[in-house]
Amino acid sequence: MENHGDSPAAGARWERLAPGVVRRRLPGWDATVGAIAGTTGVLVVDTGSSLHEGVEIRRELQDLFALPVTHIALTHPHFDHVLGTAAFAGVQVYGAVGVAELLLRERDELRWDAVRHGVEPDVAAEAVELLVRPHHPVSGELTVDLGGGRRVLLANVGPGHTAHDLAVLVAGTGGAPEVVFCGDLVEESGEPQAGPDALPHAWPGALDRLLALGGDDALYVPGHGAVVDAAFVRAQRDTLAGRFGVS
Repeated sequence: MENHGDSPAAGARWERLAPGVVRRRLPGWDATVGAIAGTTGVLVVDTGSSLHEGVEIRRELQDLFALPVTHIALTHPHFDHVLGTAAFAGVQVYGAVGVAELLLRERDELRWDAVRHGVEPDVAAEAVELLVRPHHPVSGELTVDLGGGRRVLLANVGPGHTAHDLAVLVAGTGGAPEVVFCGDLVEESGEPQAGPDALPHAWPGALDRLLALGGDDALYVPGHGAVVDAAFVRAQRDTLAGRFGVS
């Protein structure tokens, strides 16, 4: 039986967004991990920057919901969002089309990026060696059934922050708002980061698709930072358009 994040042991680290929907801001890079519970399992959104973080997330969610993690959705292929995935044995992993191939092709770059940002070399090497790549590529929209009427929509809304940006939409129930996990298409705790794999010309369009997905009343959960509203996302879209010279 799920308790929607009321466990005192793990609940202090998890922010309750709606019934059965929680998120945690991980230490270090303030990266978001989300979780959505149905009656048969839990879908996790991103997995942290190491196997240790992945194990901790898995254990805390077991305490919160008394259900196994059955699905993982990776919002994009950066180290602080994917390197904990191997901690979840037997789980179905989803990512935007092309992510699996990229993670195989750029294993060394993923490891070095983690080390450059402060992950211990042996920790990064272990996580990359055991990394589980997505089994299910999402090229448009795909719905995952978690039981009890809880259905989660995965939407390939990129490119933008990377060439492979996936959003996760949780429909509102019982008067609760819809919740959209945005990955790093949206950041609140700092300026949106446009690394060498960003597609700046396409990023504003990705945010337009994100806003169309969630609408004006949804809660938008950034890849880093506090939960925001549609007005924040719209303002960030306009800022990025001006920054990159895109209409």
